[in-house]
Amino acid sequence: MTKLLLHNCILVLPASLLENGYVYVEDNRIAGIGQGTPEMQDDTVKTIDLKGRYVAPGFIDMHVHGGGGYDFMDATIEAFLGVSETHVRYGTTAMCPTTLTADRENLYAVLDTYAAALPQNKRGAAWLGLHLEGPYLAMNQRGAQDPKYIRNPDVKEYSSILDYSPHITRWSAAPELSGALAFGDYLQSRGVIPSLAHTDALFEEVVVGYEHGYRLATHFYSAMSTIVRKNAKRYAGVIEAGYYLDGMDVEIIADGIHVPAPLLKLIYKIKGPTRIALVTDAMRAAAMPEGPSVLGRVKDGLPVLVEGGVAKLPDRSAFAGSVATCNQLVRNYRDLAGIPLQEVVSMLTGVPARILGVQDRKGSLETGKDADLVVFDQDIEVYMTIVEGEIRYDRLTTT
Repeated sequence: MTKLLLHNCILVLPASLLENGYVYVEDNRIAGIGQGTPEMQDDTVKTIDLKGRYVAPGFIDMHVHGGGGYDFMDATIEAFLGVSETHVRYGTTAMCPTTLTADRENLYAVLDTYAAALPQNKRGAAWLGLHLEGPYLAMNQRGAQDPKYIRNPDVKEYSSILDYSPHITRWSAAPELSGALAFGDYLQSRGVIPSLAHTDALFEEVVVGYEHGYRLATHFYSAMSTIVRKNAKRYAGVIEAGYYLDGMDVEIIADGIHVPAPLLKLIYKIKGPTRIALVTDAMRAAAMPEGPSVLGRVKDGLPVLVEGGVAKLPDRSAFAGSVATCNQLVRNYRDLAGIPLQEVVSMLTGVPARILGVQDRKGSLETGKDADLVVFDQDIEVYMTIVEGEIRYDRLTTT
C-alpha cells in the first residue's frame, strides 16, 4: 500500500494557493491535505520535502494524438504506451487518446490496440477512454484531416463502432451535416460526449446542435467558422455561438500559436475559467526535436514540418498539429493572458474532469480523490508526476 507525504509545498487549490502545505497519500488516494508538516508515526511513509514547489492535481488532456515520436494511429501497443509515457513527464496524469479521420480498418485497429494496451499502461498517464475526431467533418474545415475519409454520419456505421468498443468517451463531429443531430442524440444515449469540430456551421445551426448534445467545442478557433458574408449579409458562425451559449465548454490549444495572446484574453474574459478546457492536441512530434515529422500513421500519414513550436504543412500554408505539452499550456496561459495560476490549473484539471464525468475522483486536491498529482516550479517545469499514488516521473529525488 502506497504511503507518501509531500510537504513544504504550495498547494494549487481550485480558488486559491495554500502555502506551507502538505498532501498525504495512502492506498492510491489523497488521504489528507493541509498546512504545516504532520507528524507521521508510521515509518513506512515516504516523506518528500518539495522545498517550496507547487503541488497541483494531475493534468487531464482530453485531446491528444501523440508525442515522443509516436501517434495513437500507429495502432501498436508500443505507440500507445510511448505517447502515455512521454506526456507523463510533463505532468499529464490522465488523457483521452485521440484518433484522426481514417478508414474502418485502421480505426478498428486503434480500438483493438487501446483494449490490448490498457492493462499494460503502468508507467505513463492513465487513459480515460478514446476520443474519435471524425470522420463526420465539414470538408471546408477539414484542416489536416484526410479528405478521402470525410463523410456524413451514418447510423449503421457509428452504432456498429460503438457496439464494437466500450472504450469511446467522446466523438467530435460537425453538427450541420446531414444526420449529425441524430448522431448527437445517439451518442448521448450511449453515454458518449458529442463535441463540435471541423465545422462550417452557422450560429443557428450550432444553437440547434447544442440542444442535441454538442456542448463542447473541439479546439476552439481552429477549423471552425466565424462571421461570413453571403449576398452582402453577415452571418454569425461557430465562434460567436460558442461565446453566446453560456453552457458551451471550449477547448483551447494554449500554445500561443494556434490561439494567440489577444484571443486567449478574450476567451477568458467571455467564457471564464469554468468553461475553458486546455488541451495539447499534440501530434507525434511533441517532446521531439524540430524538423520533418508525420501526422497520423507513421506508415502513410501526412508529412509535416515542425518549426517555430508548431507543426505545419510542408508548404507552410497551414498548421498541421500542435507539439505542446501540458506544462507549456499552463505557463503560456498564465503568462500570455495574465491569468492567476490556480485558475489556469483548473482549466487543465477540474474543468476536463467535469466534462468527462470523473470529477468525483479526479481534477482537484481533495481527500478521497485519486492521488493524481504533479509537482512543478515557478516556471511550470515538472519535477514529479504521480498517477493514482504511484510516482511515474521523478527528477526530484533522483537528482
